[in-house]
Amino acid sequence: MSSTPKPKIRHPKSSENSLRLSLRDYEGAMSTLCAGCGHDSVTAAIIRAAFELEIPPHRVAKMSGIGCSSKTPTYFLGAAHGINAIHGRMPSVATGANAANRDLYYIGVSGDGDSLSIGLGQFAHVIRRNLNMLYILDNNGVYGLTKGQFSASADPGSKLKKGEENPFEAIDPVLVAFAVGATFVARSFSGDKDQLVPLLKAGLQHQGLAFIDVISPCVTFNDHETSTKSYLRTRENVHEIVHTDYITPAGEIVANYEPGTARTVTLHDGSRVVLRKIDEDYDPGDPIRAQTVIRERRRDGEILTGLLYINEDAPDMHGLMKTVDDPLVDVPYEKLHPGSGGLKKIQRALR
Repeated sequence: MSSTPKPKIRHPKSSENSLRLSLRDYEGAMSTLCAGCGHDSVTAAIIRAAFELEIPPHRVAKMSGIGCSSKTPTYFLGAAHGINAIHGRMPSVATGANAANRDLYYIGVSGDGDSLSIGLGQFAHVIRRNLNMLYILDNNGVYGLTKGQFSASADPGSKLKKGEENPFEAIDPVLVAFAVGATFVARSFSGDKDQLVPLLKAGLQHQGLAFIDVISPCVTFNDHETSTKSYLRTRENVHEIVHTDYITPAGEIVANYEPGTARTVTLHDGSRVVLRKIDEDYDPGDPIRAQTVIRERRRDGEILTGLLYINEDAPDMHGLMKTVDDPLVDVPYEKLHPGSGGLKKIQRALR
């Protein structure tokens, strides 16, 4: 099913930012995802974050790979630039685009299948390069487009709808990000807009790669009672869903609790999730302590959410490579082309 544009209707009392743009101006086409999909909540959070930061939509480049999550750039910032790359290769395409034009906001959207299986190498190396990009991983533990097989983030012992049990250890993208030198690591939940929107805003303003792992339940294939990636482990605003191919309209499940505490929430399909907020005195500048706390919470069956780590002093890819300040797309050809003499000089320097 192809996406269709949304009708351009604006309420006369809708608020605008300083660019004279409303939230509707930050939207894209109509979503074709399943009703109740967590990815649509992530889309809504991105729209809100870009609107509040007053980012001109045409100054954004949206990058994605293959999968349900990689369809979502169509649904936000319709006036932005966009590339839908092949499976697992979004990071290298984003690197090339950023190398040519550093003067844009880059938003990369991927999934656990796209980033943690065929694209795991690309995922690791784009973090090493510290590309100046917001990297969002919509994490639901399954391959949604190919009917719900386990992905690499599925927890051991979790079961599919038909009863198959996953025997393998899960790849935790947050711990992978730490291992390869990430400078901004966060985790959130698609239904917790109060937490997710500020994290997205912080990521968009971070100089370097900002990685956010978003637990985003698959309403069709992975929100049953035995799933460990159901409506799951974060702050509040967990959306009500019904696990069938037809999703009935419903309200929200709201869980209000204090930082540093946990709460068990029973979902409408009967499953239970444990939500844990980071403490108010948590130090996001200590990577060793951050990994320890993440592993401790995981051992206890909890998912820790919030800004887990940030390093504001590390140079991004352009700083590491000592590129010119002007975007390469704006540098005249005469300066980009060294001539035969200049080329020989460069070659001698590399010997």
